[in-house]
Amino acid sequence: MLGGVSLVCAQTNVENADKTAKKQKQDGKQKADAAKNPTAEQIAESTVVIYGGGLGGRATLNQIRKTSLERGKISVVNVDGKTEQANYERWILRAETLDKERIRFEQEFPNARYALVYAGDKIFGLHNDLVFMPREDASKAFENQIWHGLEALLRYKENGATVALAGRDKLMGVDFYMLDVTDKQNRKTRFYISSKSFRVMMLEYNEGDTKYRRKFYDYNYAQGTLFPFRNVLWANDKQIEETNVQTVTFGQKLEESIFQEG
Repeated sequence: MLGGVSLVCAQTNVENADKTAKKQKQDGKQKADAAKNPTAEQIAESTVVIYGGGLGGRATLNQIRKTSLERGKISVVNVDGKTEQANYERWILRAETLDKERIRFEQEFPNARYALVYAGDKIFGLHNDLVFMPREDASKAFENQIWHGLEALLRYKENGATVALAGRDKLMGVDFYMLDVTDKQNRKTRFYISSKSFRVMMLEYNEGDTKYRRKFYDYNYAQGTLFPFRNVLWANDKQIEETNVQTVTFGQKLEESIFQEG
């Protein structure tokens, strides 16, 4: 009898070991499949982590980037088709969501200096402390910088946007995830995210019959968070804008008055 019991126990142990090994194998396969075929949300969250410096992710971005002050040079193609260059400054007072954000974008051309202000529900211009209504195309371009920019992805959850994986693509030897972010106003932006580094290298969006493409270059760290110091915008394959960031500082105190009409 004792021999029979021992044999049964031994068989049970072998069966349990087989089940454990099989489960570990299945778990390992599932993890490998997940790494090979991540979901849209996993890709988005991985990108947020990378831009947050690889540790704090979303929490770090929210803490460090409460305010932003960016200075640099911008080249734009004007309505006459001529390229103009300007120095610019961009102030951002961060809010919980982009629709509550306050942004001031000031440009100094050789013969003019003016600012565009995004105050959540409205856009207005300032010239010599006088308020004006910008042209519709200027307001739309300014709005597109915000809602079709990196923050649309980095803060997709806060904005109540949806993410969807549109597949993969390989450009210039780099493998990309194509991630579509659609906000509550049905504005859709496609982000090309490196499958290796989880950096956004390009984004695309449509405005009427025009297809816009913005590419990001010269990534570096600013106060522990990832930041592209150069970007170029195309409209239907024609370059219309180039921005070169010279300095960016986060966390400085900003006066709310610079975002007001007067």
